[in-house]
Amino acid sequence: MSRVANSPVTVPKGVDIKIEGVNLSVKGGKGSLDLMLTNGIGVSVAEDVATITYASDDCRAMAGTTRSLLANMVKGVSEGWEKRLVLNGVGYRAKASGQSVNLTIGLSHPVDYQLAEGLSADTPTQTEIVISGIDKQAVGQAAAEIRSFRPPEPYKGKGIRYADEHVRRKEAKKK
Repeated sequence: MSRVANSPVTVPKGVDIKIEGVNLSVKGGKGSLDLMLTNGIGVSVAEDVATITYASDDCRAMAGTTRSLLANMVKGVSEGWEKRLVLNGVGYRAKASGQSVNLTIGLSHPVDYQLAEGLSADTPTQTEIVISGIDKQAVGQAAAEIRSFRPPEPYKGKGIRYADEHVRRKEAKKK
């Protein structure tokens, strides 16, 4: 049985947590995030530590989820989240401009991906994309959608992959 909900969340300086009924809001230097608490789940903040409380054992699983969401929100508003994507293939390149990422990935047309509100993209090189923001779920979703345009294939390794992802390579057909 997991005991994730029992571990406290440390709140760094400059981050404020406010609870108003079932609404939980976390504000920090990079922005603010909101979360609606489910029935039977409570959050108590004392000094620089936030703890999750739950009414019964039926709420235990949701308490662990709420604790993880709160920890991700605190990290997001204080440090931020980022995902790195790497393009691998001849002629594959990316260019970020404003709220869009322009991809040339071997299709008959260039792909123009519009980022959601609160996200930003940077292209340090033509074959690398860095997506950043304060909401972990939104950053991961944007990275997954960009990766889905051309996922890595196992024979040559061409495609868009996460920077920390390992693509298992297959051996080519033999004569």
